[in-house]
Amino acid sequence: MMRSLYSGVSGLINHQVRMDVLGHNIANINTYGYKKSRVSFQDILSQTISGAAAPTAQKGGVNPKQVGLGMTVASIDKIFTQGSLQTTGLNLDLAIQGDGFFVLKKGEETYYTRAGAFGLDKNGTLLNPANGLRVQGWQAVRTGGQSIINSTGALQDIVIPVGAKEPANATGLIKYKSNLNSETPLLPAGREATQEELLKATVSTNIDAYDSLGNVHNVTLEFTRVPGESNSWRVAASVEGADPATLSLDVGGGSTNDTNAVVMRFDNQGAPLSVEDSPAVAGAPADIVNTGRLTASINATFPENGIAQTITLDLGSVGGYDGITQFAAPTSTRAYEQDGYGLGYLEAFTVDNSGVITGTFTNGVKSQLAQVALATFTNPQGLTAEGDNTFRESNNSGLANVGSAETGGRGKIASGTLEMSNVDLAEQFTDMIVTQRGFQANSRSITTSDQMLQELLTLKR
Repeated sequence: MMRSLYSGVSGLINHQVRMDVLGHNIANINTYGYKKSRVSFQDILSQTISGAAAPTAQKGGVNPKQVGLGMTVASIDKIFTQGSLQTTGLNLDLAIQGDGFFVLKKGEETYYTRAGAFGLDKNGTLLNPANGLRVQGWQAVRTGGQSIINSTGALQDIVIPVGAKEPANATGLIKYKSNLNSETPLLPAGREATQEELLKATVSTNIDAYDSLGNVHNVTLEFTRVPGESNSWRVAASVEGADPATLSLDVGGGSTNDTNAVVMRFDNQGAPLSVEDSPAVAGAPADIVNTGRLTASINATFPENGIAQTITLDLGSVGGYDGITQFAAPTSTRAYEQDGYGLGYLEAFTVDNSGVITGTFTNGVKSQLAQVALATFTNPQGLTAEGDNTFRESNNSGLANVGSAETGGRGKIASGTLEMSNVDLAEQFTDMIVTQRGFQANSRSITTSDQMLQELLTLKR
């Protein structure tokens, strides 16, 4: 039989394989996270009629005579180029921009995927709802009132505790950014001020603070001009629900203030100069702070539940303008921040570019819940496709290098989007034309060889 027949057959078979791959690519043109494949061919050497001969003194060299037996598939490669991102608006639809794969688990089996159409089951577990494979990452651990994620620890299922509680946190710090009008009337020195004069010389600021049970207590500071002193203010504190007999406002140091007031002084540039105790007995030992941050602490006891609480007041820095100031401008009484809150419930969550899932609670607190992991491979083309848009490690892919997004060469995660297939329809149609022509040409070599054999058989007639 003629070798050309078998060469033609190999061409038909392998062009059909290429057509199978093209058909698979086109079928998955709208499959999220799908990566196209390509087919590479190589020739088959079947027979060497004569080998090569080296040149001699009498004659030159002779090239080898070899006859091939067609072609075969050299490789079917996965092309992991970036696909376009499609916006979906669903916060659990995740796409990877750059290198990396999501890590999925089924029991002890590990899979990898680029398709991030995820959801939650009834237990709040993050998974692929199409096949139930669970997304892997790291769960946040609450330590000292903060949620910490250890992205170097072992992978685990991600659970988003929908409806979970964020416990109340007692207020420990209140920060102020206020201005005390330097043109506020001075109180008279040497005599007791009238009620009208006190009202004109006093301004107040209010903010809600929380105890350890989440009860709200209004904290009020009253700033009153010190009689006869243009740059000094007496600051008195009151806390709603606190026992007035035990309430005190104290500047840190060796002495204990026995009143609920301190004295704050300013320089001629309107910046804080110092804060000091204001004891009930004139001349009693008093602490004074005139460097760094100016702070004082409210000590309060709530008889209703027996809670004792200390709240630090941050009044600004010496010589700075980041706290309370004294300028010839309208008085602004603003306590702009306090770190307490009441009981809250998880009502929403978001996923950032590094895969961190942050929960928003009804009390306004935002807390980290978990982080989605990404894996990279030295040779991603060596991964074995397992269907369901998933891959598994193979002997030639290398081990998975798992870590957080945007680190170690891993891409970033885009929430509310999905990565589309990277199949280019124009390219696939062009390859189909080339494949069809290759198939057609190989079929012609078979029919031509058949005609030659037919002529050989007719020689006997």
